[in-house]
Amino acid sequence: MKKTALIALFVTFGSFAQNTKQKDTKQVNTETVTLGGGCFWCVEAVYENLDGVVSVVSGYSGGDIANPTYEEVSRGDTGFAEAVQITYDTSKTNLDEILEVFFTVHDPTTKNRQGHDIGSQYRSVIFYKNAQQKKTAQDIIAQLNKAKAYDSPIQTTLESFKTFYKAESYHQNYYENNKYQGYCQMVIQPKLEKFEKVFKDRLKKKK
Repeated sequence: MKKTALIALFVTFGSFAQNTKQKDTKQVNTETVTLGGGCFWCVEAVYENLDGVVSVVSGYSGGDIANPTYEEVSRGDTGFAEAVQITYDTSKTNLDEILEVFFTVHDPTTKNRQGHDIGSQYRSVIFYKNAQQKKTAQDIIAQLNKAKAYDSPIQTTLESFKTFYKAESYHQNYYENNKYQGYCQMVIQPKLEKFEKVFKDRLKKKK
């Protein structure tokens, strides 16, 4: 990935924080989007720190069987991808920024793979819920490819949202509950550090 080019491109797009004056309102309007970017532990940890995100749930999307288990999805033959369902406050962030983060913190150029995690369950995918979500994703992918932000073409698939199954409880908030575990230190932490560097002005305030 050409990190400098990618960051510059997102600056050119204009982030939500730069171009939108946030309005003080007591009413919270939320939307949801479902994304797969490899291991859901990594993706969940990043979005939990983005200002405007109300909740992040790890789970499974894209397959056809009911109530899949982690063991079933891990086989790679169910059609499901490890995914996160992100609910966000539209007065504080928007889909453009959600996807900017998505394309910054994972490698969208490898098909069915993120690092050592290999299989269709680790594919880069956006499960769009309506025509606007699909168009927003298509536009950002087209702009990234045109700008050659990565050394290879983007392999992220756009799939119509079917359903989302919440993963087992031990997968939820995994990084926060297992910070000193080896995978968290070696794989998740670097992604978090990258996110915090690029989106330093968009982090949630620590309570």
